[in-house]
Amino acid sequence: MPEEAAAVVNEERRQQGIIPWDKVPWWVVILLALGLFLTYLIMANPKYHDTFNYLRSGVVMTLRITFSAYIFAVSAGLLIGLARTSKNKVIYTIATLYVEIMRGIPMVVLMLYVAFALVPATVGLIKSFGTWGLAHTQNAILADIFTTFSHATPRDLPMDVRAIIALAMGYAAFEAEVFRAGIQSIGRGQMEAALSLGMNYIQAMRFVILPQAVRRVLPPLGNDFVALLKDSSLATVLAVREITQMGRLRRASTFRVMETFNVVAYLYLSMTLFLSGMVRLLEQKMKIKE
Repeated sequence: MPEEAAAVVNEERRQQGIIPWDKVPWWVVILLALGLFLTYLIMANPKYHDTFNYLRSGVVMTLRITFSAYIFAVSAGLLIGLARTSKNKVIYTIATLYVEIMRGIPMVVLMLYVAFALVPATVGLIKSFGTWGLAHTQNAILADIFTTFSHATPRDLPMDVRAIIALAMGYAAFEAEVFRAGIQSIGRGQMEAALSLGMNYIQAMRFVILPQAVRRVLPPLGNDFVALLKDSSLATVLAVREITQMGRLRRASTFRVMETFNVVAYLYLSMTLFLSGMVRLLEQKMKIKE
C-alpha cells in the first residue's frame, strides 16, 4: 500500500535524522531567518547599529521592571490565592474583591492611576502622619522618623518604581487565580490525610498541598512572566526609559522610524521567544515527571 510505503520511508528518514517536509516547523525557520537578517543589519548597517546601541540601556530598565514586578506579583499572588481558598468569609470576600477589581481594570489605566492618584494620596497620608507625630512625640529617634515623613513628596518615588508597583498589583490578581486553581486541583483527600496525621491547616498547606500545587502551576507562571515582560512596555506612558520609550526618543531625534521600531521589535521578540522556549521545556519536563 502507498501509505504503508510512505510510513516506512518516513520512519527510515526519522532514524537518519531527516525531518519530513510536512513535519518541519516552518514558523520557527521563518523566525530564525528573520532574526538572522536583523542581526546582520544591526552588525553591518550603521543606522541599525547606532539604534541598537542607543536602545541597550532600555533593555536593562525593561528587565529590571519585569523581574521586580514579577517577584512582588508572585509573592502577593500566593497570599491572595490562599485567601481565595479560605473558608473565612471576610478573608475570601476581600481577596475576591481585589482579584475582580484588578482583573477588570486595563493595565495602562491601572498604571496611570497608581502613578498619578494612588502614590500622591499615599504620600499625602504619610506626610500627614509625620506632621501629627512631630506634634505628639518627645522621643528624639521618633522625631527624626516623623520629620522624614513630614517632608515626603510624590517626587521621592521615581516613575519606574511606580510602574513596578502598578504591574505588581495588576499581575498579583492573575497569579492569585493561578495559585488558587493549582491548590484546588489537589485532591481534597490530601488535606484530610494531612489533618488526620496531626498537622494543622498551615502545616498541611506548607508541607503537603503547596509543594504539589507549585509544581503544577510553574508553566502558567512562566507564561505570565512572558506576558509581564511585554506589558512592561506600558511604562512608556510614565516616561520610564525602557525599550519602548527609548525607541520613541530615538525616533523623535532621528526620524528613522523603520530602523528604530525594527530594533525595538527585535529586542522584544528575542527576549519573549527565548523565555517562551524555556516555558515549553518546563512544560515538557513537568509532563514527563507526571
